[in-house]
Amino acid sequence: MSPTPIPRDIPLPLPANAAFLEVLLVVAFVAHILFVNLMVGGSLLVLGFQIRGLREPDYDKLARALASTVTVNKSLAVVLGVAPLLLINVLYTIHFYTANALTGTAWILVIPSVAVTFLLLYLHKYTWDRLASQRRLHIAILALAVALLMCIPLVFLANVNLMMFPEQWTSVRGFLGALTLPNVLPRYLHFLSASLILTSLFGVGYFGRRRFRLEDTFDTFDRVRVRRIFYSVAFAVSLAQFVLGPLVLFTLPSAGLRTPVVASILMGATLAAPAVWMIWKELANGSPDGKRLPYIVAYLSMTVVLMALGRQMYRGLALAQHRADVRAATEQWTRDARQASYDLESGRARATAGVSDAQHLFEGTCGACHGVDKKIVGPPLTEIATIYANDPNGIVAWARAPGKKRADFPQMPSQSALGDAKLHTLADYMLQAGKRAD
Repeated sequence: MSPTPIPRDIPLPLPANAAFLEVLLVVAFVAHILFVNLMVGGSLLVLGFQIRGLREPDYDKLARALASTVTVNKSLAVVLGVAPLLLINVLYTIHFYTANALTGTAWILVIPSVAVTFLLLYLHKYTWDRLASQRRLHIAILALAVALLMCIPLVFLANVNLMMFPEQWTSVRGFLGALTLPNVLPRYLHFLSASLILTSLFGVGYFGRRRFRLEDTFDTFDRVRVRRIFYSVAFAVSLAQFVLGPLVLFTLPSAGLRTPVVASILMGATLAAPAVWMIWKELANGSPDGKRLPYIVAYLSMTVVLMALGRQMYRGLALAQHRADVRAATEQWTRDARQASYDLESGRARATAGVSDAQHLFEGTCGACHGVDKKIVGPPLTEIATIYANDPNGIVAWARAPGKKRADFPQMPSQSALGDAKLHTLADYMLQAGKRAD
């Protein structure tokens, strides 16, 4: 495996307490993803209903009525998406921006893709009557919008997944490389399934309310038939979720899988079971009345919140060690920057006073024991210059591993910790200063 890059962070304080920002991120994300699900799921169902409407006209009318909600949900999804995007940038700056850079082209294309998709959705909505005689063309417009719409969440999921695994950053080559990482495709299918379930339950409530005049909209569909259509989609896809859910869990790398994460996810899955059972009871009833819908929504809402909490906890645990390493690298960089600034200022002061860097180094390391022309603890530089005339390497070798030559001089400690570069600088200075003073 490639070594994990440890970049340094921007050494700026967070605008608020980190725990508060994480809670806010979960809340903002749930609000955003709700309308993203309705937008994506609504577009998929509209496309399916409209295709079936080629043979059964009431399905086309159902598609048109549902399509009227898609553009509203689209606008809310975009507006509510600003907060979680800003929060994830603040809390995971290095990780999120790195993932964006690694999937660069695909990430940049999100903006024009969103713009084109929304224009196509509006075109589809407002040409329903004008293209009544060209139904296949009208469907093709929506199919193109749906194709683009399904790509956009995939880019986001690939980025959010990639940011959690810094050890993969050196091996990923673009968006397609990010797609090959574990958990991306299972999580994407899980997202699409959740979108269909949520939109189907929305359809049960939206078309089941008494203020919606079905008799003015459909020729043969009644309220019971419409409820059965949406409940059937919700039930079938919910069964698929019981396969996709474990697949998402099992493909998560073990880095962040801890007891609280698994407990949160399993609790969410457990709460989804009675919701699916109630959907089945609605379908088993010959005439579903929708009375169980509030309970179904309540159970699934708790499931969504627990899943979001579990995902956030997983992200924090998966990145904990890397974030600690980044903090350490940032602190070291800050110390080095301060030292470099100090060295620069003190170097300017020494230059003004006529003290060279070599002289300053000598005075700080060797000057306490070696005078220029008189003995202090060790021999003066004039004597050293005579012994090691034109032989700076000899001084370096001695400084690395000094011995004891004379009884009247104490044992010199090794200076190897200074490193070869400084030792050579010191040796050259000693020879020059000793020769000048001789």
